[in-house]
Amino acid sequence: MPELPEIETVKRTLEPLICGTTIIKSQIIRPEIVAHPGAAEFRERICNQRIAATGRRGKYLLIHLDSGDTLIAHLRMTGRMLCTPPEHPLHPHTHAIFTLDNGRELRFADTRRFGRLWLLGAGESDDFSGIHRLGIEPFDQAFGAAYLKEKLSRRHIAIKQGILDQSVIAGLGNIYADEVLFAAAVAPFRRTDSMTDTQWQSVAAAICPILNSAISRNGTTFSDYLDGAGREGENMPYLQAYKRAGRACNRCGETMVRTKIGGRSTFYCPNCQK
Repeated sequence: MPELPEIETVKRTLEPLICGTTIIKSQIIRPEIVAHPGAAEFRERICNQRIAATGRRGKYLLIHLDSGDTLIAHLRMTGRMLCTPPEHPLHPHTHAIFTLDNGRELRFADTRRFGRLWLLGAGESDDFSGIHRLGIEPFDQAFGAAYLKEKLSRRHIAIKQGILDQSVIAGLGNIYADEVLFAAAVAPFRRTDSMTDTQWQSVAAAICPILNSAISRNGTTFSDYLDGAGREGENMPYLQAYKRAGRACNRCGETMVRTKIGGRSTFYCPNCQK
């Protein structure tokens, strides 16, 4: 968390606020959050650069600069990337501040300090951020049931672990994996080597509608997530599985349960997802 819908929302909400502006000053309050290059070089190189566009790859936020450089951010568990007026109260765990020539500040805050920033130079090979290891985007035309079956059917793992593998699908996280498997009526612990063609089709068909629905509601906030303008997501009340243990299933009325798969909390209906 944040996952694909949240990062896509941050990208879209930051775009009108920062694109076309120039970074006139950068403050790196905690140098350890800069993973590449060193914090001093990062701070020097990013100054006086104009922001051309925003982008996303999996759970990575991309800020493309006119020079061809790219600021890459991964928010991990509790990170935020906000564009605010300078008088806006400073989050106590703000680690980087980029002053823009439109009078606003682009701020990176992260309570748990797991998030990271990278500055990829124009023409530089990115073998450090992890983006090169990502699999296909769910919205790619090549994505579908055949792709999932090819990548996962010979592995002996739970289907939830399979669709969370970022080298298979980029951007899908714990919240939306539970939502996808509930929509597809597939048990999260179902082994990938035992899935039927119908189940592969159901899982693949559920992914994009669920992600698009969350994006349309500004993502899901249950703890730290805010969009690029500082607003909470509105998708939490619409979740059908995640965090619903002990409540009635909206489809059959059975009590939803919580278990752990691969060390992750997993929510499902024992009747609908047998």
